[in-house]
Amino acid sequence: MQASTSQRETNTLISSDKVEGTAVRRPDGDKIGEIERIMIDKRSGKVAYAVMSFGGFLGFDEEYFPVPWDKLTYNTALDAYELDITEERLRGAPKYRAGTDYDWSQEGGGKRVFDYYSSPPYWTF
Repeated sequence: MQASTSQRETNTLISSDKVEGTAVRRPDGDKIGEIERIMIDKRSGKVAYAVMSFGGFLGFDEEYFPVPWDKLTYNTALDAYELDITEERLRGAPKYRAGTDYDWSQEGGGKRVFDYYSSPPYWTF
């Protein structure tokens, strides 16, 4: 049995299944991709990343971009998460392809993601 919308969202909270699949757009409304999943720190409970899917066709050649959660802002007018990033900057961001492993460790891919986006790592606050 699926939970009703009122059980999955409030004015300040949203369940993860409602975040997954939500569009990610630039401030001008252009669609960049969509939220594939969110990554939560087990110990602190903080949302660390949104993993955004981008490109591909029918799941082929799709790339996944870990984006620090604090770089996304929910825009009610767009009904999407907003990420202010150029196409060129996005193409150079840390990413991985479906079926490959990604180093989520703080010392590996985690640090690289936060450095790339000039964002303080979630594990420092």
